[in-house]
Amino acid sequence: MIETGEFDFENRLVSPREIETDIPEEQDYNLRPKTLSEYIGQQAVKENLSVYIEAAKRRGEPLDHVLLYGPPGLGKTTLSQIIANELGVNIRITSGPSIKKPGDLAAILTNLERGDVLFIDEIHRLDSSVEEILYPALEDFAVDIIWGKGAAANSVRLDLKPFTLVGATTRSGQLTAPLRDRFGVIARLELYTPNELCDIIVRSAAILGIACEKEGAMELARRSRGTPRIANRFLKRVRDFADIMGNGVITKNIVDMALDRMEVDELGLDKMDKRLLEMLIKGYGGGPVGLDTLASAIGEEAVTLEDVCEPYLMQLGFIARTPRGRCATDLAYKHLGCERVGKSPTENGQLTIMPED
Repeated sequence: MIETGEFDFENRLVSPREIETDIPEEQDYNLRPKTLSEYIGQQAVKENLSVYIEAAKRRGEPLDHVLLYGPPGLGKTTLSQIIANELGVNIRITSGPSIKKPGDLAAILTNLERGDVLFIDEIHRLDSSVEEILYPALEDFAVDIIWGKGAAANSVRLDLKPFTLVGATTRSGQLTAPLRDRFGVIARLELYTPNELCDIIVRSAAILGIACEKEGAMELARRSRGTPRIANRFLKRVRDFADIMGNGVITKNIVDMALDRMEVDELGLDKMDKRLLEMLIKGYGGGPVGLDTLASAIGEEAVTLEDVCEPYLMQLGFIARTPRGRCATDLAYKHLGCERVGKSPTENGQLTIMPED
């Protein structure tokens, strides 16, 4: 029987975004590395940033504006703090949705000191009127202030101290071309390998004073969907099981038991992921089925499925996106222990798989 109904997307254990039960802010900050040498993973991005930062320091100039993009939970905020720390400057952190008026951004910009880093998370969500103010600030280090209306309107240009903007986005395709072109450094953060996540878990366990065996850390890493934020969240939750139902040490057996009880399987799929796959396979014969139809059947918003569930399922090769809708692959059938009747529409040439956006 296919399960439908309400599901708390905001607080899914496997959500790559921050949730209510995450490590408290002051403790979470202690887990964040402070330098590039401490930062684990993203080797190519780290090597390039180290060159850009050192060159800027030698010339006595601010670092060129940096755009970091990729899935949530991979360390974009952490990298921005590392950039400021390596440059030896202050950082101001804000987000696109919180800057509602041009005056809000102007106030932030005029308070920056020379060389400071301004970090704007979810920069693709900036209002268009705010974005217009940002263009001259990035290019000419100036901001145009307009007051009054109609014929009585006046404008004045305020000079800004040279600064570095670090923008972060999970949807680089939604950035306007003029804004994207003003970034001198553009870096994509990739999902982490299990070995990299294992190193992160071992480091976090040492900082938090958690006894964790290497095999237990690796099992956590394999189920963390390539995302450090999820890995650290799992570490905290499994620690509770180790303290109450074990001897306080996180072992592979403790990890298996804890995550099984939290309904996270060996690939990191949770109850919601399986519900989507079951609806696609058992409810619609494996597809193709439109995203809106699938969302209605499950009782969730289409944009939620597209942003929260689909990326990881597509990465695993469980879902194919086609012009006529979503199709379940043979890998999905195998994972759920279902048998396909007939050939897949994507295998017999009826449908062409569309590239991921």
